Amino acid sequence: MEQSQTVSEAKFPFPEIPTMLTQPEERKAYLMAHYWDNFNFADTVLVNNRNVSEQGAANYLAILADGTLSEAQVKGSLDGFCKGMEVQEHARKVFLQMMEDYLYNPNSPFHNEALYALFLERMLKSEYVDEARKSSLKFSLDLISRNCPGKRATDFVYFLPDGSKRSLAQTRAKNNRLLLVFYDPECPSCHETMQEMVADGLLAEAVKAGKLTVLAVYTEGNQEVWKRTLSDLPQGWTVGSDHETVKQGALYDLKAMPSLYLLDGSKKVLLKDAPYAKIREEIAAL
Repeated sequence: MEQSQTVSEAKFPFPEIPTMLTQPEERKAYLMAHYWDNFNFADTVLVNNRNVSEQGAANYLAILADGTLSEAQVKGSLDGFCKGMEVQEHARKVFLQMMEDYLYNPNSPFHNEALYALFLERMLKSEYVDEARKSSLKFSLDLISRNCPGKRATDFVYFLPDGSKRSLAQTRAKNNRLLLVFYDPECPSCHETMQEMVADGLLAEAVKAGKLTVLAVYTEGNQEVWKRTLSDLPQGWTVGSDHETVKQGALYDLKAMPSLYLLDGSKKVLLKDAPYAKIREEIAAL
């Protein structure tokens, strides 16, 4: 009883910042350089205590991503974190998953692919991560590097319901805006978002007024399901099936469906894998 009480009351062991450091930026730089110094990664009970490890990680990521640190400071801090964590097998497993959940999941409030890419780059250099895991991390890093804002979206071919073939590059973007939607009608988690989009009067009005083009692409292989559900989507949308080209070629990151990209007329990415609320803000401003 006494031990469980101690575990539940444990707090993250923040480093003590030297009193001689009085400037906020100096104190923050020291904190991030030494954030994990007092955390015992070998203590599996501590690692498993989410009130300590996960809350500590959440606070850590919030500071890393607040834009006040240089890239060198961020990389240096991540290196210190990884040096402590990578040596311990259990801690390595827990924190690798935690970083993926926090930084790579588009539904996470901490979602930050740029920061996750820096973490992946560091862990790919680790001598403690086996080749199979590195292969998985490398795959994620490659996906993150594709279709980033400012880059041209990867071209692919899709087929319209009448069987005619078209490419993304050939698709006209009205008013220099195209909303690219990768979807699967049999995916329960994406059904809610798709229903929200279909029922959204703002989006419907924007399409009707020619303010943007919506291209919805079915990424799975069951053509019967696709054709049966075509009537669920608005008449004003362009709807196609890619015959699994995107998924099999890992051309886009489809970790969460629907996957939404806002492009300009030259198919340059403006928003990548964005939540619909963010897309909607852009549509409202058109």
